Amino acid sequence: MELKNLSIRQLNNLFVEKKAKPSELYSDIFDTSASSESLLHAHLALFEEKNIEIAKNSDKRFENGESTGLLDGIPIAIKDNINIKGELTTCSSKMLSNYRSPYNATVIEKLDNENVLYTGKTNLDEFAMGSSTENSAFGLTKNPWNTDYVPGGSSGGSAASVSARSSIGALGSDTGGSIRQPAAFCGLVGFKPTYGTVSRYGLIAFASSLDQIGPITKNVDDARIIYNAISGHDALDATSIDNNQINIPFDKSAKIGVIKELMEDGISDESRNEVSKVLESLKNQGYQIKEVSLPLIKLSISIYYLIAPAECSANLARFDGVRYGLRVEGKTSYEMMQNTRAEGFGDEVKRRILLGTYALSAGYYDEYYGKALRARKKMIDEFSNIFNDVDYLISPTTPTAAFKAGEKTSNPLEMYMSDLCTIPANLAGLPAISIPTGLSKENLPLGVQLMSKPLTDLSLLNFSEVIEKEVDFDTFPKGLEK
Repeated sequence: MELKNLSIRQLNNLFVEKKAKPSELYSDIFDTSASSESLLHAHLALFEEKNIEIAKNSDKRFENGESTGLLDGIPIAIKDNINIKGELTTCSSKMLSNYRSPYNATVIEKLDNENVLYTGKTNLDEFAMGSSTENSAFGLTKNPWNTDYVPGGSSGGSAASVSARSSIGALGSDTGGSIRQPAAFCGLVGFKPTYGTVSRYGLIAFASSLDQIGPITKNVDDARIIYNAISGHDALDATSIDNNQINIPFDKSAKIGVIKELMEDGISDESRNEVSKVLESLKNQGYQIKEVSLPLIKLSISIYYLIAPAECSANLARFDGVRYGLRVEGKTSYEMMQNTRAEGFGDEVKRRILLGTYALSAGYYDEYYGKALRARKKMIDEFSNIFNDVDYLISPTTPTAAFKAGEKTSNPLEMYMSDLCTIPANLAGLPAISIPTGLSKENLPLGVQLMSKPLTDLSLLNFSEVIEKEVDFDTFPKGLEK
């Protein structure tokens, strides 16, 4: 089997045993990128020359028995809203098309300590606002399983790069499902950690109380390895918390709750069937399963699309043409700011800024934003109560498999509904993971989502591995040759 199809642990074993070299792996990965990028457009930039030298340094460490761990020499793609010092960080927006970061994000500092190779920066929906990667100012990314379809979003470039094997793993950011949804669309594992366990310092903010960095990988163990490397308290992030993990059972004593509201109208039969298939397998193994109800989940889209745009309108106010990024001149400073934002922001970003500014306006703050915050608190309480009865919650990751490019661009509300199942975990700050389990009738991947209470990330990953072994899904796209 080719090196690019192996897991991180398998690759490390080969490096340690001197049966393969990181430079050989990178050569394999770069050749794949060179042949697939024109078709998929997963990366916005590839770091070829820099990586050749870094890979050779990894070769020397393994030759001398001095490797720094499992991630030494492993090529990982980075979503282009995460800062890497000296590299462009565009957020797939004209507004930042010329912005070169003067510092590293904390997750990059942590991965640097592991001697990771960065394949490059991946495409995304502009400022991470979207569910299809069609909102990028630099062109859409295509799904490696079928290029007529979207890879999901906003981390669609990261997911497509892992799926196509132009990276071994990738970092994405998840505000309302932007790691899990594209992972599900591309037949991969997507993991959103507990809010605060991975530093957001150096992640260009969309909605600060919801954003979370996490991995997209071919399997659960790879996600665990990357999560362990990037997690931990960071004094540079005011929302960072100590990653004091809580252990909950993941053996047959674990209790699994099926979320009633995410198995009803709005969810396709195919997505429901994947959950039923997994539940049948768990039941046969002796796991305890019960249906649970979380009524406020039905309001999660409404809550999210008041809170997230409100936070985005505040965060994006900094892009005014004065300090950094695009500047379009005008006769006055006000006109310059107006011209810059008109040209620099795309339609979806403008839509969300307008929604957020309206929700935060003096006459409507309590009526909209204030009510959304109170509803969010009640939703968090609902989850807290449910986790007194069950250890894990299961649902579809997405209402349907991937949709065709252009199918939902004229209907924003229909596009927003793509995140119906994933948004609740962000609102409640829960760890959540998508695991690929099967294919639709169009041979497109479908995934199942698992959630657990805060700070049970490692237990969630362990339980996810149980399901992964049972379904034994081949993550390599059927549309690409091995």
